[in-house]
Amino acid sequence: MPNWHRAGLIKTASQGDKSVSKITIWGRKSSVNVQSVLWCLDELDLAYHRIDAGFTYGVVTTADFLAMNPNGKVPVLVDADGPAIFEAGAILRYLATQYAAAPFWPETPAARAVVDKWAEWAKINFASQFISAVFWPLVRIPPSQRDYPAITAALGLVEKELAIADKVLANNAYLAGYDFSLADIQLGHCLYRYYDIDVRRADLPYLRAYYDRLQARPAFARHVMVSYDELRVTTG
Repeated sequence: MPNWHRAGLIKTASQGDKSVSKITIWGRKSSVNVQSVLWCLDELDLAYHRIDAGFTYGVVTTADFLAMNPNGKVPVLVDADGPAIFEAGAILRYLATQYAAAPFWPETPAARAVVDKWAEWAKINFASQFISAVFWPLVRIPPSQRDYPAITAALGLVEKELAIADKVLANNAYLAGYDFSLADIQLGHCLYRYYDIDVRRADLPYLRAYYDRLQARPAFARHVMVSYDELRVTTG
């Protein structure tokens, strides 16, 4: 039987298992998808080497990188001699399966599906929509070219989804239940930007309390609550 430590997050390898990670991740710190992976790595106490890539850092158009990810996007993760893994959701599930314990990533299919369904929900219904339709238009488009009515409408749709999380969090400390899990990585990694941008937000008290709990996690503060000033377009 494996041993578990750090509040049930980490699987301590037994003899014959991979006990030392040799992880390399490609991606810039200002990418929300990279942040989700870095946060997870830190929560699982895994050492890694990070290489800046994407945006102004380049790398993603090189032949070597495209051999790892033909989409030319970050993050990409390689663990020791394993294959290159792209898509943040796939990377998170790999790390959880390889290194995490229950309740962060339960062992039984039924219990794992409870966490995974909320992780998928958060990625598709909140994170993807928020970044593409709200955050990106407010940060990367010159002020004179921003379609504020469209952004406001998009924010309303995003907050309809967040209201679902707010209702769940009225009774649960975390998205998939009482314990912090992979689902919280997928919901939480965009909440810093949601609460940081200059918009009028809906009154979602349980979501706000949840966000406050996440802020108390050192790994969240280190990897998610970081500047995105390099992304800002402030003139034009």
